[in-house]
Amino acid sequence: MSVLAAAFRRKCGICASSREHRPLMYHAMEIRTFVRIAKGASMDAASRKNSSPNVVCLISNELLAFEFGIAYEVFGLPRPDFGNDWYRFGCGAVRPGTIRSSGGLPVYVQHGLESLDDADLIVIPGWPDVDSPVERCVVEAVRRAHLRGARIASLCSGVVVLAEAGLLDHGSATTHWRFIDNIARRFPLVTFDPNVLYVDRGAVLTSAGSAAGIDLCIHIVRQDFGVERANIVARGLIMPPHREGGQSQLISQPVPRAYEATRIGAVVERMRQNLGANHPVEELAQLAGMSLRTFQRRFEELTGFPPGAWLMRERLRLACDLLEHATEHGLEEIASLSGFGSLPTMRHHFRKALKTSPRSYRRVFQQASPFPVAPAKGAARATRLQA
Repeated sequence: MSVLAAAFRRKCGICASSREHRPLMYHAMEIRTFVRIAKGASMDAASRKNSSPNVVCLISNELLAFEFGIAYEVFGLPRPDFGNDWYRFGCGAVRPGTIRSSGGLPVYVQHGLESLDDADLIVIPGWPDVDSPVERCVVEAVRRAHLRGARIASLCSGVVVLAEAGLLDHGSATTHWRFIDNIARRFPLVTFDPNVLYVDRGAVLTSAGSAAGIDLCIHIVRQDFGVERANIVARGLIMPPHREGGQSQLISQPVPRAYEATRIGAVVERMRQNLGANHPVEELAQLAGMSLRTFQRRFEELTGFPPGAWLMRERLRLACDLLEHATEHGLEEIASLSGFGSLPTMRHHFRKALKTSPRSYRRVFQQASPFPVAPAKGAARATRLQA
């Protein structure tokens, strides 16, 4: 039984250095649960295979309206075009009944923590108090769900629940950059990264604040139902079809100073007008009248990307727009017009950045571009695409 207990503790992220000492009886109860679940695992997996994934939002004593809205919009909104092959959605509150929301409206939640018992995916849409311990009943419910194989995703401050349960120990996670310092001090066994949109560790997933929660939810849809479904959902949200989890949460200087807009704006416009060129960074710095290091730093501060990465995104923008609207152009011609040079090169970058092929993208997106390019002048056109 000691071997089984060790396996269980590794599964739940519970170790000798865990923040709380728990009674032996509690461990024994969990071990018995582990044995029971292990015996029925194959049967449960077979029965779930033919059913829609069950998503349950874990609601605290206060509902954070924006984060909950993200989860509902992605997983709960009826999508008749998908038929029955989509998520089921529900909520489970720490204390069922009428609770307040962050906007001041009363919200009634019918079910309690028992709703988590049959969830395939639990979403924690924020947590109102990041400085106080999470209630024991919540921690135990989350651990049990993790133990039986449910995925658990936190949006923004909801990460404190996963951290309190020990499910993030000895690994990386993220949350809103405003909270990271305080939360990191509470949970020293977790490595918090303030520079990413989300972290996917398989069974546990964490996102940064605000719109990064949408990115994580779209990422989950992509895993569960594929690229085309994820793209359709993203399009309905007026979102890019895919933003990498490693993309930075914020730009240190989103609004350029006037003199920088003039100098770097000219460089940006030249790059955009000739997307097929290599644009060595030394030449770009010379054109801007800056030293190489200063130019690289200023360019990334203003756009959020190094020059090479920004250029690749612009090529993708143009290719997406042409694939959607320029039906008279073949794929080879679009690859040339957008600066990729060849179809294999364009295909490679589409798969790397958007997790789909140009042909599939054209088939899915026929109405409007997820990368809208609005007319603008100077460095204002270089503003980083940010939801």
